[in-house]
Amino acid sequence: MMKPAVIGQHISKNFGNLSVLKNVDFHVEHGEVVCLVGPSGSGKSTLLRCINHLEKIDGGALYVDGELVGYRRVGNKLYELQEDEVAAKRAEIGMVFQRFNLFTHMTVLQNVIEAPIGVQRRNRREVIEQAQDLLKRVGLEEKLASYPHQLSGGQQQRVAIARALAMKPKLMLFDEPTSALDPELVGEVLAAMRSLANEGMTMIIVTHEMRFAQEVADRVLFMDGGVIVEQGSPKQIFGNPQQERTKAFLSRLS
Repeated sequence: MMKPAVIGQHISKNFGNLSVLKNVDFHVEHGEVVCLVGPSGSGKSTLLRCINHLEKIDGGALYVDGELVGYRRVGNKLYELQEDEVAAKRAEIGMVFQRFNLFTHMTVLQNVIEAPIGVQRRNRREVIEQAQDLLKRVGLEEKLASYPHQLSGGQQQRVAIARALAMKPKLMLFDEPTSALDPELVGEVLAAMRSLANEGMTMIIVTHEMRFAQEVADRVLFMDGGVIVEQGSPKQIFGNPQQERTKAFLSRLS
């Protein structure tokens, strides 16, 4: 049987004396959409950042497509990968942040093609054609020559999604991608993400958009205090939560 796309085993992460992740176990299947929900400070974004080694775990092990994240095992010992090796693995995982992080001096098209050409050394003409197709998929085919300051926040975030997809990732991570947007712009970004989910992209999404999680997620993980309190289908988590902490969180939202 095919191994899960992502496996986390006994993950712990500390910032000084603060324990942010506490012995977390989870997995994500290929083609699955998993939403991480919970209060601020529950460890959701930290867990997401650990998956591509933007944060180093202090205990446990993380695997993406069966390979250790950030380390190499030799016998019974783990050795941290060199930065260039980490960067190569990270290129296989697309990540979209709260802030768009676009290059302000580059056009939309230049933002999307920069990494596939500069990092992956792919053919420029093919990359441009792919970028045009991706921008069309997120509804921005007419903005190729625009600069980020000429775009709305929702448009910038859709460029960021296209930029991540241009690397042909096997996994997409979204860290509260709509939290920095005005409410009227949230829908257009969620629509682009919904389209990805329908295409079978493996996705892990940290979100406060509960309705979106209900509609799109195959599975929802509710986190609080650095642990996964409860997980299940959207119907189970939102319609019939079993843990009192989950019930209390959802009742405040409604």
